[in-house]
Amino acid sequence: MLKGTRTSALVAAGLLAGVAFAGNALAGECPADQVAAGARTSGETMAKGVTDTVIGAIDMSSKGGDFAGYTLRMRRLVIEPGGVVPWHMHDQRAANILILEGQIEEYRSTCKVPIVHKAGDVTSEFGADLAHWWMNKSDAPVVIISADLLPPQMKPSEAM
Repeated sequence: MLKGTRTSALVAAGLLAGVAFAGNALAGECPADQVAAGARTSGETMAKGVTDTVIGAIDMSSKGGDFAGYTLRMRRLVIEPGGVVPWHMHDQRAANILILEGQIEEYRSTCKVPIVHKAGDVTSEFGADLAHWWMNKSDAPVVIISADLLPPQMKPSEAM
């Protein structure tokens, strides 16, 4: 197996594990006493210090039916110190996020306090009430892998 293929297989296995165990506190979570609907209604709106590279994509249209126009996509994002992944919603786009390197803070619509995610954490993002933004407050780059299901009505440029 080629080195890049092996690495991709390991990352894919990790993302699948995140899907299977996302409910088992693999990632930083909002403290129970800080959970609140509408805790945040906005956040940073401009990307800053983020490199977003698509490393794989599958057009799901061949499956037909409800999959027509959907893309299963995997991206590698590098967020530099002080970098921002801007406010966005997950009402249409499900995603699993694997933190490969570093530590980053998430500001979620359903949590009154920032959620800290560290290397090895997996977090799932989907739901009508889920919107958020992320900021790297550390002095080192953060590397994440994002696997998402991009719906046909959403342009890739709209989906940070």
